Amino acid sequence: MSEVTCLAVETRRDQKAFLELERRLYRDDPNWVPPLWDERKKLVGFKPHPFYEDAEAQCFLAKRGDGVVGRVVAIVNHAHNRTHKDTIGFFGFFECEDDQEAATALLSAACDWLRDRNMTVARGPVHPSLNYEVGLLVDGFDSPPTFLITYNKPYYEKLIQSFGFEKSQDIFSYEASIDILSELDPKMMYIMEESMKRFKATTRPIRRSHFKEDVRIFLNIYNQSLKQTWGYVPMSEAEVDEQSNGLKHLLVPELTSIAEIDGKPVGAGFGLLDYNPIIRRIGGKLLPFGWLHLLLGRKKIKRLRLVSANVLPEYQKWGLGLVTLYPIVPASIDYGITVGEFSWVLESNQLSRGTITRGGATCTKTHRIYDRPIVDVVPENEQVQPQAESTT
Repeated sequence: MSEVTCLAVETRRDQKAFLELERRLYRDDPNWVPPLWDERKKLVGFKPHPFYEDAEAQCFLAKRGDGVVGRVVAIVNHAHNRTHKDTIGFFGFFECEDDQEAATALLSAACDWLRDRNMTVARGPVHPSLNYEVGLLVDGFDSPPTFLITYNKPYYEKLIQSFGFEKSQDIFSYEASIDILSELDPKMMYIMEESMKRFKATTRPIRRSHFKEDVRIFLNIYNQSLKQTWGYVPMSEAEVDEQSNGLKHLLVPELTSIAEIDGKPVGAGFGLLDYNPIIRRIGGKLLPFGWLHLLLGRKKIKRLRLVSANVLPEYQKWGLGLVTLYPIVPASIDYGITVGEFSWVLESNQLSRGTITRGGATCTKTHRIYDRPIVDVVPENEQVQPQAESTT
């Protein structure tokens, strides 16, 4: 076998090879769903995205001879380090053949790059932060992912752990029949009813006539409600605007809910249709007519991803999360949804996990986030790898 070399992505040709590797590795995998390619280009930094206004990144390719065998992105998220007062760097968008030497070369290059920028720990995978797609799938390979949930080869766990990464946090996906969810545990129903009485809370869907305004309300509540969540970093105003524009054509208003107290929005939740079956058919390409297939085909979608039910910090632990989420269930039944998925839910979020399981949902997928101190970049039991090259 020829030597492994690792190079920084610097040219359009490198960028094309970076994206093409993903297509090639999963070409025959029945559960893989291609990303929306234009969005992927933004999130890896090949096109402008507001995330990178406060972050920096470097993409790497691993080659054997002239063939690309792996890729990774090293990321310094300055907003994260300011928020948490630490020096954690990240890696993401990792794809690799079943080749430990190539994986080690890639992860070494990423860790070297992060260490040169004074990072002390590498964490990942994130694509490119916890506000987007996160985690390595380690359990639940028997079915395709839902929309915006990551998927990868089963052997990636071995490649990453063999380099010295260890589990930092698991995130879970839970699934339930919509019919089951419509019948809340009596105790939970009591909590919800008492919360509505106590606060005189009301709920409404996102308004079509004020769609952009209401999406911003949701995203602002999302930002405020997760301040104490593990690893969370608020989205910038520019990111909120970017997300608002992206969600405008994907959200179905009746599958959303905003909880209000005296006219003030205090909670927000939404279900996101599982567009993945359509995205697979259009090959991840929205142009020229892929977007039309998404819009025209969504009435046939039977699966809903219940993304979140967020409540402002001062109203948390009073049952208002249930108040926010509950109206989405009958609306989903009316829409024709048969299966709901709660994803993703942090392992450390015991309150949400307990509520979801009491509602009748079962865990179907586990994704994992790993940490590794950046001290000796290559573990002692690994061979010394070829030096990284850089292109001009």
